[in-house]
Amino acid sequence: MEIIKSDKIFTGEVIYKLEGPGVDQDPKDLFEIDDKTGWIRSMIPLDREKYRSFTLKAFALSPSGERLENPSTIEIVVLDQNDNRPNFSQKEFAGSVSEFSVPGTSVMSVTATDADDPTTDNAILSYSIVGQESIPPLRVNKTMFGINNETGAIYIRDVGLDREVVKGFRLILQVADMSGMGLTSLANAVIHVTDINNNPPRFSPYLVSFTNKVDFVIGWVNATDNDEPGTGNWETKYTIAKGNPSRNFAIRTDPVTNEGILSVVKTLDYETQEVYTLTLTVENVNPLSIKAPRDPVSSATVVVTVVNENEAPRFNKDPIEIVVLESVVPGTVLASNIAYDPDNAKLKYDILRDPEGWLIINHETGEITARTPFNVRSPHVKNNIYNAVIRVTDTDAGGISTTASLVITLRETNDFFPQLFPLMGTVCSESGRETSGLFLSAVDEDLPPHAEPFTFQLQDINVSANWTIIQVNETHAVLRPLVELETEEYAVTVLVTDSGTPSLSAYAQVNVTVCLCGKDGECKAEAAAIFGTRVGVSFIALLVIMASIALLLLLLLLAVAVGNCRRHHMKKGEGLLVGDSDEDIRDNVLNYDEQGGGEEDEVRQHNTLQLAEASYLQPLRKDYPDNLPSPSYPRKPPADPTDIEDFINDGLEAADHDPNVPPYDTALIYDYEGDGSLAGSLSSIASASSDGDQDYDYLNDWGPRFKKLANMYDPR
Repeated sequence: MEIIKSDKIFTGEVIYKLEGPGVDQDPKDLFEIDDKTGWIRSMIPLDREKYRSFTLKAFALSPSGERLENPSTIEIVVLDQNDNRPNFSQKEFAGSVSEFSVPGTSVMSVTATDADDPTTDNAILSYSIVGQESIPPLRVNKTMFGINNETGAIYIRDVGLDREVVKGFRLILQVADMSGMGLTSLANAVIHVTDINNNPPRFSPYLVSFTNKVDFVIGWVNATDNDEPGTGNWETKYTIAKGNPSRNFAIRTDPVTNEGILSVVKTLDYETQEVYTLTLTVENVNPLSIKAPRDPVSSATVVVTVVNENEAPRFNKDPIEIVVLESVVPGTVLASNIAYDPDNAKLKYDILRDPEGWLIINHETGEITARTPFNVRSPHVKNNIYNAVIRVTDTDAGGISTTASLVITLRETNDFFPQLFPLMGTVCSESGRETSGLFLSAVDEDLPPHAEPFTFQLQDINVSANWTIIQVNETHAVLRPLVELETEEYAVTVLVTDSGTPSLSAYAQVNVTVCLCGKDGECKAEAAAIFGTRVGVSFIALLVIMASIALLLLLLLLAVAVGNCRRHHMKKGEGLLVGDSDEDIRDNVLNYDEQGGGEEDEVRQHNTLQLAEASYLQPLRKDYPDNLPSPSYPRKPPADPTDIEDFINDGLEAADHDPNVPPYDTALIYDYEGDGSLAGSLSSIASASSDGDQDYDYLNDWGPRFKKLANMYDPR
């Protein structure tokens, strides 16, 4: 197959080795080398479609295995042979083409493959049609189809494809490699010829006779169509073109048989017309193809003969509609001339249904009259409509009857007076209250438009001077006093009128109790009502003032009594702050922080002197200039209790102009004594409640911090 030889000259023996795919690598054992001569041989036949080439390495070795030179690369290429037949992708191909298609129209394409080398002639394919058979057989003898030998595209070759003649073709296809000169394979192609609407339906006229029954089928008409059954090209639609001006007849298509079914849809009258001549036409559901012959639309004539029969009587209208007032006068004619008989037979009339018994009918003429007035509130009246059923029967043999509905629409009449309620209630005596008043309502048993809206009026002139009635809506009004009335019961006559035609009015006496009301508009109890008057308000204010004065006097007397009691226990010459206790009074003076506007000054209790000095510290008001002196407060209460008001007012006025007090209603803030203190009260009123002046000079002996306190109580 091939030989390798080293180009170098060796003095000793040379051994040749071969490595690579096909030798010692998969696929193994395909090649071998003669280690002495260097001949490379194939051990088995090679398949190019499986292995296209091999890359091997050859070595020249000494007997000891030493490489005598670098290895050589050997490329072995497997040459292709035409050992594979071409194969079609399908055993049988299917396609379709419309009938009467022109030559050159593409039908379908077929494909085939070849496993040989596509770069060689072994894989160049050529297509051909080697056989043709029509379906059904022997309908067409000429060759109708051709095929492109390179692409496999099948096309129409000749004219004359008619689905009514042939339904399809079966072709035998061949593909060959080596451009048609090599190996071959066969396949089939089935081509269906599809239908176009080139055949209009056609039928022949014929004669039919029948009776004049409604929904009666006269007969069937048939039209033939050569197009493919079950398609829109074959399906037909029938039309009555002439002879049916009153639309007494109709025709429809049977979807299974494609026949036309002719029937009567409206009653035929022998006395009016005995014979009808109908012209029928037939067309396809789908429009005709342009390749179809231009023949006129097929038509047929059907002659219908009407058979004379005893026909049932007929009502002029069904339902018979009447509009009447519910208060109709008995004997009033409601309807007449309601039916007739086509055969001019004598008729008999009856009332089949009249649940209230309001109607009378003349059995011979059919005239309907009212037996009694109607009542729109009857349970048999729905939405003002009363229904009855009338029957008419002819007197011919057999006595055929017909019924019709009598629909009576009742119009409401104003026959009920409006009624007012409630007929009693309470209102507040104050005329200025918007919520004060008695809500009145009216009802009427009549139906609209004879009920609301109602109007409310006061008829008595004397009553109108003190009372008024205000319309709220269509059914309500408010009865309200115009002036402040005494708390007692009043009788007010109200006239209420409906909106009927003519309108009806009714008087009603409303008993109204006038009472004193609270803020919620409800009547108060008798005692509360007394105090609820303007006089009561002044009286209560007076009571509050008197109670306040009495409480103030009581506190004043208490303070005087306590002061006198404590003065008897003090040692002479020691002043107000010195008592019988051996304890230091200063230890019992405590400081309490007070809340107010502005910052608070914390008074820290480091010792008794600091506590006494800070006993009257107050936050500085920001609405006054800094370092202004405080006004002098009254030091002693008046001797006469009647001057207490002046005393309080003086203190209040002084506090209002004091820049050292917070800007709220508290005039002065005092620190309080601790528990167990024997000293008297530090308030200005209590300290001045003794009968004579006190001597506070001893405070000066306590140090400079108590001089201010001594000055506060110094009467000079």
